[in-house]
Amino acid sequence: MAATYTFDVFCSLDGFGSHSGNWGGYWGKQGPELLEHRLALYGQEQRMVFGANTYRAFARMLASSEEAEVRDPWVTRMMNLPATVVSRTLQEPLDWPDAAVASGDAVDVVARLKDESAVPLRSHGSLSMNRALMAAGLVDRVQVTLFPVITGQTGAEPIFQGAADFDLELIESRTLDGHTQELIYRPTLHA
Repeated sequence: MAATYTFDVFCSLDGFGSHSGNWGGYWGKQGPELLEHRLALYGQEQRMVFGANTYRAFARMLASSEEAEVRDPWVTRMMNLPATVVSRTLQEPLDWPDAAVASGDAVDVVARLKDESAVPLRSHGSLSMNRALMAAGLVDRVQVTLFPVITGQTGAEPIFQGAADFDLELIESRTLDGHTQELIYRPTLHA
């Protein structure tokens, strides 16, 4: 049986994965319930999958920052999970505790990982890679943590820009800290 693949992403209400404004991390909306939930989520056995750009951004951010929110316990846990970085340019060793480079097309790499992995697969970020994986039918779950902000002026990295059309079946939802929504969907290409 193939391993489950989850595309895990943070999002503003208007569909951006980050911002260039003065909001701070989590758009300033993190709370103890969100952080505890993320810690439990990343405490489960799983393999991370990153595209090269997201891996580079995480490695740079973690190496250069002393900010407490960058080093939240869930981020530390994520860093200590086994990881596959899909890249044609990066070479090992990587500045990540248990990461390996898989060269080639992300669709081929993830299809192989799904067949071979004994644990679920998860990707946090890696937007363009995950849009391609969704189009190929390899994403089993889209987990969106929706922060209660609109970043019309400062939004960066539109999450689904250029994506195919999908129907989404809501399979789980929760409210964290009274204002942040976590929505988990099963995506299928819209016919």
